[in-house]
Amino acid sequence: MTNRRSFLKQASFASAPFILPSHIWSARGDSSPNNRINIAIIGPGKMGRGHAHKLIRNPRAQVTGFAEIADVRTQHTRELIEKHYSKNTPGEKWKGLTITQDYLELLEDKSLDAVLIATPDHWHGEATIRAARAKKHVYCEKPISLTIQEGRAMVDAVKQNKVVFQTGSQQRTEYGGKFRRTVEMVRSGAIGELKKIRVCVGGPPVPCDLPAENTPKGIDWDAWLGPAPTRGFNKILCPDDVHNHFPAWRRYRDYCNGALADMGAHHFDIGQWGMDADNTGPVKVIPPKEGNRDLKMIYANGVEVIHGNTPDWRGGTIFYGTEGTIWVDRGPWKSDPENLIKDYPAALSLRQPKNHHDDWLDCIHSGELPMAHVEAGHRTATLCQLCNIGYELRRELDFDPKKERFINDNEANKLTDRKRRKKWYRV
Repeated sequence: MTNRRSFLKQASFASAPFILPSHIWSARGDSSPNNRINIAIIGPGKMGRGHAHKLIRNPRAQVTGFAEIADVRTQHTRELIEKHYSKNTPGEKWKGLTITQDYLELLEDKSLDAVLIATPDHWHGEATIRAARAKKHVYCEKPISLTIQEGRAMVDAVKQNKVVFQTGSQQRTEYGGKFRRTVEMVRSGAIGELKKIRVCVGGPPVPCDLPAENTPKGIDWDAWLGPAPTRGFNKILCPDDVHNHFPAWRRYRDYCNGALADMGAHHFDIGQWGMDADNTGPVKVIPPKEGNRDLKMIYANGVEVIHGNTPDWRGGTIFYGTEGTIWVDRGPWKSDPENLIKDYPAALSLRQPKNHHDDWLDCIHSGELPMAHVEAGHRTATLCQLCNIGYELRRELDFDPKKERFINDNEANKLTDRKRRKKWYRV
């Protein structure tokens, strides 16, 4: 029988892999307890706990530990995982949970195969780079980075260390296949020549002006800030209890790129995918004179990508072609002509994994690129960052998507990265 660790290592370096569906892996016995992929979770907050719920129930995965800076979330996550495994026996090599405040301790475990990163966005860069250097496969929530340069460093680390990276852009694999089907139709010419894409998401981030409060016991606030600027604690950023809502750090510039990136990382991604542009980006950014909607990004092929909703369509992605239009969101889905999404026989057929986690696990075994691979995640995050830079500078910008630099604009290029606290940016 092939040694499990040797198999996983060899698979990640495969030069010409092919994918096997989940049921075939099960038939081969790869879902047995001792063949599970060992995964640690970095940041089991609202989103991380959701991933934990799914992973502990996946027969091909085994959660072996997690890193968390708040005692109350630590206790909640420990109970969740241990309760499940007490009734559902994990693999023989499972030694119980490794729990720490510093995720670097998790990476020292040689039996660990992979990490799932569900921290606030400002932590994604360092955690991904360090995990890749430790030869751990990575699932990282979207958007994968805060800046263009940080995203490129993440891509480089993943590729140089030959690990499998999945971005948390699950619209590519889930939601009944409506996004995949839309992309298949657009690429197959269902709406004629693609002319314009509109991405209906919120606006840019705002400076953090929250008042400082006393830090509750059991929260390592300095660790939560990590590479972000020093500031006082506020419970809006890091709730001191287990809540059934997403904390509002997503609004603030030091930790996220705003609502524009929070859902834009999903819906710009579908636009990129529909254009078959996972490895490139726009050449021009044209912001409006005022307001935080209707910024345009123009690609070398002339396609326009526009940020902002329309009066009759509040969320999702709209594809406009010479012969039709398709609107797609997680709920609504329609087309003009009306019967297009039902009847059009798309010539393209994209891979259909069971779900986003299984796609990642499949690719860890096969060495194939996941549906939301690291370059795709980076390019989508870049679109959100380009929008924010355009709204900040309020002038037309020329961008080189190959060099990932603005042309003859030093002020704009300074905004492709940001300062980080060296104590917490340990790359």
